[in-house]
Amino acid sequence: MNSKITTLNNGLRILTYERPETETVSLGLWVNTGSAYEDRSVNGISHFLEHMAFKGTKTRSALQISEEIEDVGGQSNAYTSREFTAFYAKMLKGDAELAMDILTDTIKNSVFPEEELVKEREVVVQEIKQSIDTPDDIIFDYFQEQAFPNQAIGRTILGPIELVRNFKRETLQAYLNSNYAGENMVACAVGNIKHDCFVKMVQDRMNDFRSRADFQKEKQSYHGGTFAEKRDIEQAHFLLGFEGYSYFSENYYPMIIFSTIFGGGMTSRLFQEIREKRGLVYTVYSFTASHTQSGILGIYAGTGQDELKQLLPVVTDEIKKICDQLVSEKELSRAKTQLKASMLMSLESSSSTAEIAARQLLIFNRIIPVAEMVERIEKVTREDVLKVAREIFSSVPTYCLLGAIDGHASYDEVKALLK
Repeated sequence: MNSKITTLNNGLRILTYERPETETVSLGLWVNTGSAYEDRSVNGISHFLEHMAFKGTKTRSALQISEEIEDVGGQSNAYTSREFTAFYAKMLKGDAELAMDILTDTIKNSVFPEEELVKEREVVVQEIKQSIDTPDDIIFDYFQEQAFPNQAIGRTILGPIELVRNFKRETLQAYLNSNYAGENMVACAVGNIKHDCFVKMVQDRMNDFRSRADFQKEKQSYHGGTFAEKRDIEQAHFLLGFEGYSYFSENYYPMIIFSTIFGGGMTSRLFQEIREKRGLVYTVYSFTASHTQSGILGIYAGTGQDELKQLLPVVTDEIKKICDQLVSEKELSRAKTQLKASMLMSLESSSSTAEIAARQLLIFNRIIPVAEMVERIEKVTREDVLKVAREIFSSVPTYCLLGAIDGHASYDEVKALLK
């Protein structure tokens, strides 16, 4: 499976993977911007713009945008993350041009009508409230804020209610003009489509789009900290995190493999010790989140108030154990196999392939061949895993609790247990 890339004069890159044996095409536009590149005064605007882009253009109403996609059985959506925004669709092969016409129209020609602006503010406010009311969701926002305090990368993607309710058309247009440009965008298509055909589709619609973005990428710096909020609910939600590695670090793959061994599945150390042997939780896992300049590794668990007091010492004991000696060859081999299988399975989906490839091109300015990713995974040694475990767990912790947390350990107690 080979990719093809064409770059327009304005810097917009057009990427395809041709899969002629399929009947569909997954395609879209990926933009290297998100909440990590917002000023505090407009926190949440990347996400709000993503919503408003589908609320009417110079030639289409919000309803017409939805009808044109669904009339041909297509699916379209969008998302905003801390460093990326995407607008994408999946269509039958004969409807790819229609999808690209609509997606480019939403970015180039959105008019942000006032009546839609008023309604969508409240829609997003309800989305924020839903997140706040979901403990195992909102705790990750609190965690990010403590890990990266007073930085754009630490602020929420959705933004605070008071800002969202005051976003105006002029603010949206100014953000679009400064943060959306050819140089930080990728158009990608995967499926039954010819590269030259897709290039023409994009070129006809985006060749005159501005070339240069005009915004600053704020420096990202992990600090760590603590947050606790008591709520009258049944569970205590627990997050313990540490400084990880960026996408560009040589320790990126060792970190992912380490996290898989430590808390990545039913055979992982955390799952076996905390759930299977002790029955302290229903959910426990570790995770990694890399950014362009930073990264984190975290441990999440949902447990009861009584079990919470037992949970922390067990977690810190497992941290000490994995930092004390090399993991077994069996653990390393299993983690590598899990990671390779997950990667290869995701690449069978045209939507996932488009997502992975577009993001790689934006982050690394190239597509990383599957063989190269497999080689990097295979090269990780037991010594590499031990090294990253010791480095990660020697950093300042981020400790967050939410829910039934009476009697929880203090931040100083956590730091003492980690020594």
